[in-house]
Order: sequence, then C-alpha cells, then structure tokens
Amino acid sequence: MAWRPRHAIVAALLLGVEVLIALHVRDRFVRPYLGDVLAVILVHCSLRAVLPIRPLPAAAAAFAIGALIEFGQAIHILDLLGLRGNRAVAVVLGGSFEWLDFLAYAAGAGIALAVDRRVLPN
Repeated sequence: MAWRPRHAIVAALLLGVEVLIALHVRDRFVRPYLGDVLAVILVHCSLRAVLPIRPLPAAAAAFAIGALIEFGQAIHILDLLGLRGNRAVAVVLGGSFEWLDFLAYAAGAGIALAVDRRVLPN
C-alpha cells in the first residue's frame, strides 16, 4: 500500500465536483462529457493515492474502468441487476451507452497522466 496525500486531496476535490455536477447540472456537455473526463481523473488519482502504481498503469486502469462501466450501460446492467431505481447506483454507473464517452475517458486518462507527471510527481 502507498499513501500519496496530494493525489488523495485531488481525488477528494474531484469527488466533490462530481457530486455537485450529478446533483445540479442538467446540460448536454458538462454532465455527460466533462463529468466523464473528471471521473477518469478521479479514479486515476484515487488509485495513485493508495496503491503502489505508476502513472501510466493508473491512467490505463482508470480508462479501463470507464470503458467497463460504458459496456455495462450497453448491456443495460442496471436493469439486469434490478438497480435502475437506485439513484446513487444509477448516477455512478450511468444509464445510457454513448460511443463518444470513450473519447471523454481517453481525454481524462491523458489529462490525468500529464498532470500526474508534471504537477503530482511522487
């Protein structure tokens, strides 16, 4: 186990931003795309905060987690698990598949990797 406090602080701040977006933003860009970019950065920073993982594998893992969630949306995982009515789970896992989300995940992974290497080195 590793502890990187700067990564943990960034992850906590991003979690707060993501919660605010989920609760208060209803638009066609910030919530669906910028939210996905930030979510991947959040996962990256969370992984780096607690695991002995280098920046590139963390970015790849964060992208993969986003992609898995997106594929879950494609197969209607919320319905399969009977969780469509659970608002918290629906917000985290999303409700609809969108190919463009993969671009948002890639952008988030790239930003996370660049910022990690330049601003949050450890």
